[in-house]
Amino acid sequence: MRARGVIRAFGRTLALATMLALTLAAPGRAADTIRLAVQKTGTFSWELAAIRASGLDKEADLTLEVAELASTEAGKIAMRAGSADIILSDWLWVSRERALGAKLTFYPYSSALGAVMVPAASPIKTLADLKGRKLAVAGGAIDKSWLLLQARMKQDGIDLKSDATIVYGAPPLIAAKALDGEMEASLNFWNFCAQLEAKGFRRLAGIEEILPKLGAKGAVSAVGYVFDESWAASHKDAVARFIAMTRKAKQLLVTSDAAWDKIAPLTGTSDATLLKTYRERYRDGIPRRSIAEEEQDARVLYRVLAEIGGRDLVGPATELDPGTFYHAVPGD
Repeated sequence: MRARGVIRAFGRTLALATMLALTLAAPGRAADTIRLAVQKTGTFSWELAAIRASGLDKEADLTLEVAELASTEAGKIAMRAGSADIILSDWLWVSRERALGAKLTFYPYSSALGAVMVPAASPIKTLADLKGRKLAVAGGAIDKSWLLLQARMKQDGIDLKSDATIVYGAPPLIAAKALDGEMEASLNFWNFCAQLEAKGFRRLAGIEEILPKLGAKGAVSAVGYVFDESWAASHKDAVARFIAMTRKAKQLLVTSDAAWDKIAPLTGTSDATLLKTYRERYRDGIPRRSIAEEEQDARVLYRVLAEIGGRDLVGPATELDPGTFYHAVPGD
């Protein structure tokens, strides 16, 4: 299955690269400028470092204007204000914004998700063992991974909200509580889980592992490049070149450990074990499925999230809004 996914991903990259070559063949063409709003500590900055170090932006004839922001929420504000062309966010937010009138669209960036982590010697061996335990949750009560975990456990008759002691907090705080031994288990974002892994913690279950039980057929990209569909329509060639460029960067980060040398300073660590874990988890999260497959599974998971998270999470729409996913090339 993985081999077919890699072949299909290569085919899509080749199609986009062909479009890119044809576009750049036009004489006297000025580079297109794309404004990016990027969380300073996020993994998008890793990809951009690889792009610049390898000259992929120049190859794509793109000028990338990058605004580094403190949070993902700041990126959403920049998008709403029209001061950014592309940000990273999730299809859930895009669908909600579309239902409220903002015609944003989403293209997969990463399927890397969080995980439930426990100390190596913990007696907790299965998700069912979380019953009666102290569980720290990053991101708050309507965090998507938390809601998906609850939905999965309800299938087994376990209501984690009432059957376990839940503590919410920011991802760094949750990681610190796990390391200090305050919590018996923690659910955190993938990069913080990588930090715990490097410290000897055990992955009880990755959120991607529970998705099939909720109806998904494969890995689903939770995070993607988000942009306005009218802007994309008027900058179609530039968007195609941007997507082709980012795919080349991801392929470089899959095949070249040396490419990670440019990224290491951005990770905030020099620990070789942690850097290796970051590299492996990042690579695992690179999208390899067609957009149609991604979209189909997102629709299934949207219904699960809408049922358990309600209007606070999804707004007025009970179904994933049509047009949420952007199709870059025919057959994508």
